[in-house]
Amino acid sequence: MDVEFRSAVRADAREIARLFQISSEGCADYIWSQIAEPGQDLLDVGAIRYAREDVDFSYQNCLIAEAEGQVIGMMHSYVMRHDPFAAPVSDPVLAPYATMEIPDTLYISSLALHEGWRNRGLGKRFLAYAEERASQLDLKGLSLIDYAVNTGARRFYERHGFHIVDTCQITPHPMIRVTGEAYLMHLPKPMFGGRH
Repeated sequence: MDVEFRSAVRADAREIARLFQISSEGCADYIWSQIAEPGQDLLDVGAIRYAREDVDFSYQNCLIAEAEGQVIGMMHSYVMRHDPFAAPVSDPVLAPYATMEIPDTLYISSLALHEGWRNRGLGKRFLAYAEERASQLDLKGLSLIDYAVNTGARRFYERHGFHIVDTCQITPHPMIRVTGEAYLMHLPKPMFGGRH
């Protein structure tokens, strides 16, 4: 079946939020729970968040994979910049990730595919788009955070040239579905296109 890649539009915001739920192991739900109104559905919170414009967490930073008019996956990425004036992160669940950044890289915050569409080479195609965007923006490569327990994802990224540059300990929380370590992974620009 043909898969088309396209830029996301605002109408995709709910599906983007749903795919973030798949890829974030509960982290997206936790973040949304912190900003939700009492009784508000978390998926609604996520959809509102990604319907915004001109912010990092926006549909504008998403690439959608579609088959027969259905969204089957997406990649969300934005330029990671060092902000010397950023307030320190005090949330105990999110604080460990605060220093897990590589400035001037394209940060892939989510790469998710619905079940049935995995292991078909679509992840590799998403990464090729990310490399192209990072090159156009003259960035120092790609970066992302992955969980140690997701060994399949780590092997995928390592196979495509990423390597672990930092680790942190995940703060346990009932909404977070993983424990152990999280990895900051980096694909330097000179490695672009060097996959086997």
